[in-house]
Amino acid sequence: MPPRNTANAQRTSNALGRFASPVILLALMWLVQIVDAILPGSFTGFGLRSWDLSGLGGIVLAPLLHANWAHLIANSVPFLVLGCLVAVEGARRFWAVTAIIAIVGGIGTWVFNAPGTLTVGASGLVFGYFGYVVLRAFASGRVAHRILYAVIAIVVVALYGGTMLAGVFGVAEGVSWQGHLFGAIGGGVAALASRRRPDRDALTR
Repeated sequence: MPPRNTANAQRTSNALGRFASPVILLALMWLVQIVDAILPGSFTGFGLRSWDLSGLGGIVLAPLLHANWAHLIANSVPFLVLGCLVAVEGARRFWAVTAIIAIVGGIGTWVFNAPGTLTVGASGLVFGYFGYVVLRAFASGRVAHRILYAVIAIVVVALYGGTMLAGVFGVAEGVSWQGHLFGAIGGGVAALASRRRPDRDALTR
């Protein structure tokens, strides 16, 4: 049995390792914005351009790009909070959920937005993490996990539920409700995709 100090250090290291993923992704967004501010021109042209096959690369790039500093700052806190709630389940789960949200949200936005519309920003991921955190309470196979996730979901809905609804039904001009809606749908898909089946032993009892 490892010494208590060693075990505590290992748990701390594991926790930091899990939360490192959303922190790294957010830091990358800030780095991109800094470089974009320094260099001539703008990176936003590499975002997701609807109904343009050459713009499909924006599915990957759009979440890293922001129209301005205010746009990035507005996304940063909810991204970090909700991203860390997803990352609690591990770095692999965080990146898998992020990929599903980006793909589902990106394709939905590309199809349902007006042709030629350029979409950038991490808000699709934010809405996706929200959808994932809320729905994973129903996707977990263990009762104890469902209760814990349900409590987290209630807190998250209390904190961000109004903002999320406004982001779909009450958006200002120039804001993509499609990106918000399909990001949230992507989060729901990720929650269902990560659902664990009950153990065989539990089924036979």
